[in-house]
Amino acid sequence: MSIDKLLREYIVHKLKTMLKAGEDKITVKWRFNRTLPTGTDSAYKTIKVKLCYAPISQKDRSWRKTVDLLKKDKTCPHKIVARPYAASNNSFTWTVERDIPSGVYFVRAFAFNAQEEQVAYGQTTDAHKSTNLFEIQAITGRHVSLDIASVCFSAFSIVSLAVFFYMEKRKGKPSQ
Repeated sequence: MSIDKLLREYIVHKLKTMLKAGEDKITVKWRFNRTLPTGTDSAYKTIKVKLCYAPISQKDRSWRKTVDLLKKDKTCPHKIVARPYAASNNSFTWTVERDIPSGVYFVRAFAFNAQEEQVAYGQTTDAHKSTNLFEIQAITGRHVSLDIASVCFSAFSIVSLAVFFYMEKRKGKPSQ
């Protein structure tokens, strides 16, 4: 089965080239490639838009490798949206989720038929996956609440150690 290009215009709007997980949003717009013959999209039932790792973020990471067989491919693990197919212009604004790891990404849309088989795709980058890439910075650093909790638990452990030590010493003296 040959895979035709689903999208002619597939844009990711972003304010910055470095997006922060949990804070920044991207808007994905897609539409059917009108240069293809009429009726090509008759098999399309569902569109799934996914966030995909660029080759630079796959290097030395076998769990992100690209495989030609779609069921084994690990390039696009992060779902942005899944919708029924519509030939007209579509758009979706997505807040970058907090659990997205740091890396360089692009966006890809897959068209599926009624049997959930991939029949077409389109992506924001070229065939070599070297243009229109963007970077996501994962949540890093410590928060004040985490520091307070660690101090409280440390103090509790020291106090409970002292109490248990005292109780053991007290129990040991009467038996002598």
